[in-house]
Amino acid sequence: MLNLSNHRVNVPSIEKEVNSLNTLHSPKTAKIVYRWISGIVIGLLLVMFLPWQQNINGKGYVTALTPQDRPQNIQNAVAGQILRWNVREGDYVKKGDTILVITEIKDDYFDPQVLVRTQEQIQAKIDGIAAYKAKIEATDNQISALRQGLQFSLEKARNKLIQAQMKVRSDSADMVAVNRNLQIAKERLDRAEVMYKEGTISLVDAETRRLKFQEDQAKMVAQTQKLSISRNELINARIELSSVEADYRKDIAKAFSDRSTALSSVADGESELSKLQNKYENIRIRRDQYVVRSPQDGYVVKSLKAGIGETIKEGESIITLQPRQPELAVELYVKAMDLSLINPGRHVRLEFDGWPALQFSGWPGTSVGTFGGTVAIIDRVNSKNGQYRLLIRSDHTGNENEQWPDQLRIGSGVNGFVMLKDVPIWWEIWRQLNGFPPDYLADIYPEEGEKEAKK
Repeated sequence: MLNLSNHRVNVPSIEKEVNSLNTLHSPKTAKIVYRWISGIVIGLLLVMFLPWQQNINGKGYVTALTPQDRPQNIQNAVAGQILRWNVREGDYVKKGDTILVITEIKDDYFDPQVLVRTQEQIQAKIDGIAAYKAKIEATDNQISALRQGLQFSLEKARNKLIQAQMKVRSDSADMVAVNRNLQIAKERLDRAEVMYKEGTISLVDAETRRLKFQEDQAKMVAQTQKLSISRNELINARIELSSVEADYRKDIAKAFSDRSTALSSVADGESELSKLQNKYENIRIRRDQYVVRSPQDGYVVKSLKAGIGETIKEGESIITLQPRQPELAVELYVKAMDLSLINPGRHVRLEFDGWPALQFSGWPGTSVGTFGGTVAIIDRVNSKNGQYRLLIRSDHTGNENEQWPDQLRIGSGVNGFVMLKDVPIWWEIWRQLNGFPPDYLADIYPEEGEKEAKK
């Protein structure tokens, strides 16, 4: 109070008389609310500086790590009609156990003795090939004999030709001698006629010389004919030499033609034999395919065909088989923008459908009901949905990485969190608001990232 007036005011008495003044002070509820708000704000500010482990969220499902452990459809190799079933859904089967038996529906294989008859055809074809091979061997012997006969006949014809040549030479020499004698006889006859006219010799001597001349003329004609015959024989010997070689060449060529025909028949027979053997093996294997067997140990999940007598096509799925004790894994799908931050060996926290869980993605140590895993495989190409697939295998190291439940089944849904580095909560909120990818801090401060990598 400033005490500017001499009149004193009794404040307590006035407050008692005026009750409204009692309501003008601050209420207790407002103070309590103020204190709570202040505490919450201070608490939030403190929480903003708590560490938060960055993570990449993805969804997927349980699968098997290796393709051979994943559910498979069993198909029949041949078309047929269901004769009987040997299993039911849920049955456990071992490798080689009979699943169902089918019967034949193609008329080409109706004959129960088709294998025996095909084997008979194969044997007949083998015998035919053997006969052709024997013919080839006989033809080879025939060709060898013809070649030897050709040599002998050629030698004989050459000798005959030589004899004819020698005879022509001999007859030619005789022809020269006879011609010389004829000339001498002609000269003697001319002298005898002159001497007879002169009376030097008698008529008898003249006639004797004329007779001698006529004899030499006859010898000349005979020798000429003999020489002509010798020359003709020489020509015939030459022709015979050529004809002998031509005849033998013709016979040898015919033998080679027969041999080539036999070789072609052998080749055709072996080709048909191969087809028959292939047909036999196909029929034999087809008979084995009438029984559909389990390719490995596992459980019959679902029958895709039903009934007795139903016709099924070849390659048609019959049942779904789940292999026994598969090595479980998780197919997790993440966005392409997050793929560069993930590498094999990264730790993953998994939340399986059907298992109660309380998940704090940034504080994996406080999460309850989650299971540990490790990135095993990262696909090289994206999936149809544009995301990339990760294969997560179970991580048994450490207390926080519990073993996956035994009741887990392939196909169960999964939420996964690929764990990255620790950052403050305020930084994570700022990153989320700006739409930056996780681990953005390492891009801004590469030196710190390199130092951490070196450590």
